[in-house]
Amino acid sequence: MISRSNPAGVAPPIGRYSHLTRVPADRELLFLAGQVGTHADGTVAEGAVAQFVRALRNVMTILASEGCGPDDIVRINTYAVEPLELGQLGEVRRELLGEVAPSSTLVYVSNLATPEFLVEVEVIAAKPAQRGGSQ
Repeated sequence: MISRSNPAGVAPPIGRYSHLTRVPADRELLFLAGQVGTHADGTVAEGAVAQFVRALRNVMTILASEGCGPDDIVRINTYAVEPLELGQLGEVRRELLGEVAPSSTLVYVSNLATPEFLVEVEVIAAKPAQRGGSQ
């Protein structure tokens, strides 16, 4: 089982994340490519928050293809080209991930792959070795 904690001596998280995530040895690590706010048809969601929602939905689709879900997420890195309201991001994460609070980083960058992309989300997940998925 993946465990998460916020050790004493470190300031509490300012958002929905944990300072420490521990992955047991019986898990297979999954490294997802950065996901942007594109729909399956290739169109891009409008606005940074909508792109964040779409990127997380893409992450969940990829994880589901491996028999995984939010509880299997170890780390989330979010890159944004414009300031995002942390409360709003937290609401989106709660809606899509439930109460899971993986180790996370939010980084502001000058550009992503194309000008229409405002947000990109990278995820590392840990799948139990016996769980199925696409190979």
